[in-house]
Amino acid sequence: MKNTLEKSLKQSISYQEYRDLVTNLLAENKSTGPNQSEELTNYSLLNATRMKRLDKTIKISDETTKEIQQITTPQTWLLITEGWCGDAAQNLPIINKMADLNSNISLKLVLRDENEDLIDLFLTNGGKAIPKLIILDQENNVINTWGPRPTVATKMVADYKAKHGALDAEFKQDLQVWYNKDKGKSTQEDFINLIKNN
Repeated sequence: MKNTLEKSLKQSISYQEYRDLVTNLLAENKSTGPNQSEELTNYSLLNATRMKRLDKTIKISDETTKEIQQITTPQTWLLITEGWCGDAAQNLPIINKMADLNSNISLKLVLRDENEDLIDLFLTNGGKAIPKLIILDQENNVINTWGPRPTVATKMVADYKAKHGALDAEFKQDLQVWYNKDKGKSTQEDFINLIKNN
């Protein structure tokens, strides 16, 4: 596991580099990842707009700020993502703002489909769901993980799948509406719990 983590860390990029990568690919009508389609490019375009808006508007609560500032030892937040992923677009700007609150936190991003060995170690219910955050200590030991979405949204997805068998376009739209109303509060609550339980 450690070799895989260290290999991925070597090719990781910053949040700003990731945002630039997605923007530059969109200029060529492309998305991140080996699979290219008009659908994925359209998702990426929508997500780039979402992230730009969230970068400007997202607010980190006083409680979250206080908890994050209590981290006293260096740690790396290794985040697995792709430009076409709607859940990533809703959560990455929040995670980036939280990481910025403490110089002990180093946020590094990698693309899922270029890091198959890594995502295979951190499957969610057998699937390669993203975003997936892996919190590492100074020796690159896994302290904790988070993802692919806030606990509240995870329950919404599970309940819908149990009732309907799969997620459809209508549910995905409803989920984005939920994210917009939630304004990052649920993600922040999850992270407060992660930090308290470390």
